[in-house]
Amino acid sequence: MPHYSGIFFAIIALFAWGFADFYIQKSSRAVGVWKTLFSVGVVGFIALFPFVQKEFSVLEPKDVILLVILGVIIFFASFLNFAALKKGKMAIVEPLIGMELPLTVALSIGFGKDKLSLVQLCLVAVVFVGLLMVITMHHKHLHQTRRTIEKGVMLAAAAAIGLALTNFLVGVSSRQISPLMVIWFAHTQLAIVCAAYLIYTKQFHKILIDLKSHLKSTLGQSLLYNLGWVAFALATTSVAISIVTAVSESYIVLGVILGIFVNREKLKRHQIIGIILAAGGILALSAFTG
Repeated sequence: MPHYSGIFFAIIALFAWGFADFYIQKSSRAVGVWKTLFSVGVVGFIALFPFVQKEFSVLEPKDVILLVILGVIIFFASFLNFAALKKGKMAIVEPLIGMELPLTVALSIGFGKDKLSLVQLCLVAVVFVGLLMVITMHHKHLHQTRRTIEKGVMLAAAAAIGLALTNFLVGVSSRQISPLMVIWFAHTQLAIVCAAYLIYTKQFHKILIDLKSHLKSTLGQSLLYNLGWVAFALATTSVAISIVTAVSESYIVLGVILGIFVNREKLKRHQIIGIILAAGGILALSAFTG
């Protein structure tokens, strides 16, 4: 796959995750985190199965072990991410979740085989600075009650670590196995774990009623979330994980911009500068990744 195709898939992940975050927050608050995660897993299992059914025969034991480990990490990372979006406000949660970018870069360079030039490293840093400038928009939200802030902050910080590990392992396993199998296996595990929990807590019998009552948000976030991860996995097969993460991570900027239009808030000067930096950094990374 040519490098420009990898950047293209990273941009698809950007838009898919950007729109998914809004639906995730609505769905998590309406039906709960477990049912929201279950819907993600089920949609991934059904939608991707036709594309991976022929790959089971070539899976080796070491591949299965890697996929199981990845599935566990994706479960915890997704749970923390969804819980942070449910409990916290996006203006507080998103900046902390955005820390997954430098953490992923560190993992990819330190433990992976990513070799970024000095120019590429500088551009990744520019994108990250731009992201921080865009999402530090509601300073007044920092004056909420201590209890609320601590919950959101702790969940978001833990989610950032989990998502960084997820980004790194999805990239590594996608190159070793296949992008579609990686996402299908992980999200199938997600569905099984969530189903087991919902059965244990005697909530499973109500899941169809709850999800149907909020069909737009649950189905929307499930489709977009799966699309985002599939696109991310495909991108990492031809482009450095660090660069793919830098490009796709700008879904945070898209989420903030959507929030501005939905809530009719005005952009501040530093946010405009941040958008220019993030967008310019992505365009430059695309040019220097060929």
